[in-house]
Amino acid sequence: MLLACVREFFPRLIVLLAVIAGMAVSAPSAFAKPSYHVSYLWHHDLDSVRDYRRVVGAVLGQAVANNLKIVASGDIFGLIYMRRGGSISAARVAKVHTRLLHRAGLHAAAPMRESQWPRLGPTEIPPSKAQNKGSVARVNPNPADRNRQVGDLESLVTDYIKGQRRQGHLSADERTGWSVYDFTSGKKLVTIDEDIQFQAASLIKPFIAAAFFHRVHKGDVVYGAKSRNHMHRMIHWSDNGSTNWVMRQAGGPRAVQRILRVHYPTIFQDTRIVEYIPAGGKTYRNKASVHDYSRFLYAIWNKKIPGAREIQRLMALPGSDRIVTGVSDIPEGTKVYNKTGSTARFCGDMGILTVKGPEGKIYPYIIVGLIEKQRRAGDYATWIRSRAEIIRNVSNIVYKGITRHHDFGNEL
Repeated sequence: MLLACVREFFPRLIVLLAVIAGMAVSAPSAFAKPSYHVSYLWHHDLDSVRDYRRVVGAVLGQAVANNLKIVASGDIFGLIYMRRGGSISAARVAKVHTRLLHRAGLHAAAPMRESQWPRLGPTEIPPSKAQNKGSVARVNPNPADRNRQVGDLESLVTDYIKGQRRQGHLSADERTGWSVYDFTSGKKLVTIDEDIQFQAASLIKPFIAAAFFHRVHKGDVVYGAKSRNHMHRMIHWSDNGSTNWVMRQAGGPRAVQRILRVHYPTIFQDTRIVEYIPAGGKTYRNKASVHDYSRFLYAIWNKKIPGAREIQRLMALPGSDRIVTGVSDIPEGTKVYNKTGSTARFCGDMGILTVKGPEGKIYPYIIVGLIEKQRRAGDYATWIRSRAEIIRNVSNIVYKGITRHHDFGNEL
């Protein structure tokens, strides 16, 4: 009975893994590793989170229930299992909890990096709510009204993805992650499963370029004619042989990982580079999060890392993409800096779009979209084409939202 009520009460569950404002997080202390907890739900309605806490506690047992805490981040509230440990153990716990929660018809759990969230007691009213106590309650808008509201992009993307699942265009063994950051307003407009580690496929290649240019900056290697050719082939043509050549110049997978984590810890927080691209391109072990791609794109746009200008140039060369080409409402000539990734288990794109508004003003924004499949697709060509179309449709939703956000373009 309670479970049915909870399900009805959550028509728009938001399982967000990144609710930290801004594009960067403070670097951890050199002497202390950050703790990771387990996240179950992020929602704008505090009572919904409290109800969900009771259901999750009943499923996972008293020991877990005692450490289920409700935290706040702005006007979003999260249900967190507070524990001490690193990302690996948190991922292990989240996997076990997900299996139990799925049996009860609930949503997945996920590891989440510790942040300075304010905690709320069982009946405590957050300050923002207390200030409005006694005011007229806001009525939730119907879908038609919501589609016309500025800044509700996350809801639109969430609804679209849910619709794709209902229609069978996304299967049960597929998960997705999305992020949109608007440089003009300085606001993150979409944050859906940002901190989950996904397979990286070829999206890892600009990260490898960043490690290589770090070594160039330090004077350890030279960016000459040969390396320029391989860099061009790696980014523009996504050539795996050239990728492995560049990675070797940077010291190999382990050295690339160390460079990124040690020297740029606020960007590459969930990245794991452990392998060269194997023969046939079946690379499944390198991983990164949507949030890391977003932070990286923010860094190269603002020239915060060595080689940013050259990485920008290479990512802007004309080629295939899933966020501008074939997107119905985005005008021809819109410049994009992007990198795609494809395997039989992964379809993704990350990039910066520079939309031209009234009087020629440019409105740049970041968009990242990933779709990962647990099992290899039987028909690779059909699967990758259909998932690329999903990413294009999300990009179209985002473009219309950005134009509406800045009061130009067509109505949503």
